[in-house]
Amino acid sequence: MNDWTGCAEVCARYRVVHETRYTYSSTVALSQQYLHLTPRSFACQRTDSHLIWFDPVVNESRDGTDFFGNCVRHVALTLPHDSLLVHAESTVSLRARYTLAQIAGTLPWETVRDMMGKEKSAPTLEACRYLYASPHVAWFPELEAYARQSFTPGRPQLDAALDLTHRIFEDFEFDSKATDISTPLEQVLRGRRGVCQDFAQLMIGCLRSIGLPARYVSGYILTHPPEGKPRLIGADASHAWVSVFCPTLGWIDFDPTNRCLVQHEHITLGWGRDFSDVTPMRGIVLGGGKQQLDVRVTVTPLPLAGEA
Repeated sequence: MNDWTGCAEVCARYRVVHETRYTYSSTVALSQQYLHLTPRSFACQRTDSHLIWFDPVVNESRDGTDFFGNCVRHVALTLPHDSLLVHAESTVSLRARYTLAQIAGTLPWETVRDMMGKEKSAPTLEACRYLYASPHVAWFPELEAYARQSFTPGRPQLDAALDLTHRIFEDFEFDSKATDISTPLEQVLRGRRGVCQDFAQLMIGCLRSIGLPARYVSGYILTHPPEGKPRLIGADASHAWVSVFCPTLGWIDFDPTNRCLVQHEHITLGWGRDFSDVTPMRGIVLGGGKQQLDVRVTVTPLPLAGEA
């Protein structure tokens, strides 16, 4: 499944607002930014509407797609400014994904490993680009050793991947202060602490270390306020999870941060080899001095067609 086709019904709709504000201690003379803020359309997701606006207004803007097929936007601000607000707003529709029962009994993981590089079908060849080390996902023996506790001889591939998802959740503690984007996987594995991007890249490294393709998915997840409490504006956050290639079913997504098979509460922005390929916003500025970053994300469920 590669595009929005077929007759499966929409099971969820969301409005996503992602605001990024930079405040600078001195004037910025020039800013160039590269954005991955447009949700991707594919078999399980359709972007119904999307807009991005800037304050101050950009002087140059160009849309395109990157190597992995994600929507990107290049912008330039050439007038002096001391702050930058980027407001991205999208409406997306989701279809049901494979359930736990449907992913049971897939090929043994060794069979899938041996197919890589031998099978010449287009999906398999495309998956091979996610087999190798990448800027934030290195290979080292401890990763393979950790993976093989789940990937025992003859075990079905997706059953083992789900087990690995559960083990990462149980073995690692979510700690937003333990790591940053430059923290190597060796430190994450040793310290057993991190955030969603660490756990996603850890699982990807485990899979690649035993010869299985895996890609990094950037997006959002619907969070649930405490019972009786209102949904807070801006309290959500960007999220990351893992997509595993299965020759018989396609790409199947797992979320090690939340110990789950991805269903209809995850909204996909894009995918790549690791975080560096799908950073929501990165760029260069001339001037600015010290900068302060504030990111606010709000994911709001919308009624389906025919609902009140």
